[in-house]
Amino acid sequence: MLPLLSRGVIDRAAHRRTDEAWLAAAWRSSRVLVMDTDGRVPVDDAGGLRLLDPGDVPAGERWFLGQDADGTPYFAVHAEVGASSSTLRELALDLSDADAELVSTALALVNWHASHVYSPVTGTPAVTTHAGWVRSPEGGGPSMFPRTDPAMIVLVTDGGDQCLLARGAGRPANWYSCLAGFVEPGESAEACVAREVQEEVGLAVRDITYVVSQPWPFPASLMLGFYAVADPADPIQRDPGEIADARWFTRAELRDALEGRSPDMATPGAISVAHHLMSGWAYR
Repeated sequence: MLPLLSRGVIDRAAHRRTDEAWLAAAWRSSRVLVMDTDGRVPVDDAGGLRLLDPGDVPAGERWFLGQDADGTPYFAVHAEVGASSSTLRELALDLSDADAELVSTALALVNWHASHVYSPVTGTPAVTTHAGWVRSPEGGGPSMFPRTDPAMIVLVTDGGDQCLLARGAGRPANWYSCLAGFVEPGESAEACVAREVQEEVGLAVRDITYVVSQPWPFPASLMLGFYAVADPADPIQRDPGEIADARWFTRAELRDALEGRSPDMATPGAISVAHHLMSGWAYR
């Protein structure tokens, strides 16, 4: 099974983004996700996601998110949401695949629009077009499209019964996860895996194997998940600016942590691709 946020169940219907007549008609029969600048969305009395009818939506910029399998159109509106609200991280495990994708997409758009108010080429204000998916500078100039920053995340193992986990600088003392880093210009994802592991813990890796990707709109990443193999006999040489601690754990130790039986070790939540990689290896 793919991790949450990765399952792609919404038809984005990109060909509809410039069809103003169709968008106007679709709005009238749509379900609407309201999201504020902080990425908060309305919740119902049970704490679940609350989608609104078009007539109940506050004023705000409107973005087309796509359609579900039944043809129901979905829009996001950037507006204040009120007191009964929550975030993607807080709601994720209680969301359907479709709702998780809608919230994730809306959050990515909120973050992108907030960081691209002006054209970096002309310096002029940019206006929204294509139902929220393009920003164009006033007076002309190159258009801007939503950005996604590729990042790799890797679970390093010894090829047997041990995996290497690390605690990032600033994380709680018992928190351990996979190594991760951003792909640099001119670099492949596999080369990034090798470079980041070398830089962060001083280990050479081999047998780099791609597993899965996951959009991670915090604020604009696409996480590319890998497994790789290193020699546990090699010394760990951590970068103290990035890594507070790194060490090898057995499969049994990781299972205990994932199942909440290890008070001395916490792991990333089930929403994350890190959890997907760790549990996929732990329960082989």
